[in-house]
Amino acid sequence: QVQLVESGGGLVQAGGSLRLSCEVSGRTVSGYTMGWFRQAPGQERDFVAAITWRAGVTYTADSLKGRFTISRDNAKNTVYLQMTSLKVEDTAVYYCAADPVRSLRVALPDYNYWGQGTQVTVSS
Repeated sequence: QVQLVESGGGLVQAGGSLRLSCEVSGRTVSGYTMGWFRQAPGQERDFVAAITWRAGVTYTADSLKGRFTISRDNAKNTVYLQMTSLKVEDTAVYYCAADPVRSLRVALPDYNYWGQGTQVTVSS
């Protein structure tokens, strides 16, 4: 089993920045891909970014490139999502997820483990 705990969400003004953290525990995830997804009220859960744990190869949704950056710290067993130039439409619950395949997949069913989510609210 893999346990994921997100933190770092909160209320921020448009144009501001936030860094989300996802602490990983349980079984080793060295061969996993770690992802961030988000779900706005009344919307489907969408892919944000992913990173392979071992090599640190990343992929970010095209619409978020240049503003969102995923990274990981192997020593701290933590995955991060740095968000800059935040917009009101970035308001959502952000989820960390783990995919046992090292392949930067973007579909929800590919991710076996999920955190509880952290709320990000961007005000105008």
